[in-house]
Amino acid sequence: MSDPTNIGFVSLAGAGPGDAELITLKLQRRLAEADVIIADRLINPAIINEHANKNAQVILAGKQGYNDASATREKINSLIIEHALQGKKVLRLKGGDVAFFSNVLDELTTCKEHNIPFEIIPGITAASGASAYTGIPLTARNYSQGVQWLTFNPNSNYSAERWEELAHTSDTLVFYMGSKNLVDLVNYLLHYNSNADTAIAVIEQATTIYQKIYTSTLKNCETDFADKIFQSPSLVLVGDVVKLHEQFSWFEGGATGSVFPEI
Repeated sequence: MSDPTNIGFVSLAGAGPGDAELITLKLQRRLAEADVIIADRLINPAIINEHANKNAQVILAGKQGYNDASATREKINSLIIEHALQGKKVLRLKGGDVAFFSNVLDELTTCKEHNIPFEIIPGITAASGASAYTGIPLTARNYSQGVQWLTFNPNSNYSAERWEELAHTSDTLVFYMGSKNLVDLVNYLLHYNSNADTAIAVIEQATTIYQKIYTSTLKNCETDFADKIFQSPSLVLVGDVVKLHEQFSWFEGGATGSVFPEI
């Protein structure tokens, strides 16, 4: 049995969307203090290389969608339990923000069930990073007064009523995990009567030197993006605000390659 007087501490933290400078001061401190760092794939390695305790054990946990090589939630949870019950400071590092489509509930439940003290450190989510680094405000006067964050993948079983709402909203729609099934996503919106001239953008590796943005309209994107395989991670934006990119674009990006390690 573990010694209840020697239980460690778990920090659940978001490392931001890719730019290594977009981390919080609190996360920088936790990196320097951690005994064990359990990191998702979508973490810029420079964040760990530049700020982590040199004696820390770094465990790369994978977590890439559609890839069977990803570490299972059960494996990650067992690592948290194992090291925290040895009295260690454990940093569970996730890409973007810790609570935006990141399944943080699993880690929270694990900590509570084993009486392991924890904290949650927010990070800049991919949508905020992509919005800023492409010059596309997610809301803007006369363009959109609201924004909806969603996921789209083969398991996104939205009802017909929900698609009706999405197809007719004036909100900006931000789809995480949508680029691999972009044609299906667009066809759903068009089927439920979205304006065919609505602008759409796919943003690869937002905030990094490899950032690329592809823009089109719902009616033209299947042709414009034909045979395009988008680099992970990619984000899909739908709405009139996409038109602001050309006017307010400021970040170059465009390098070939990836900042994120493959698994």
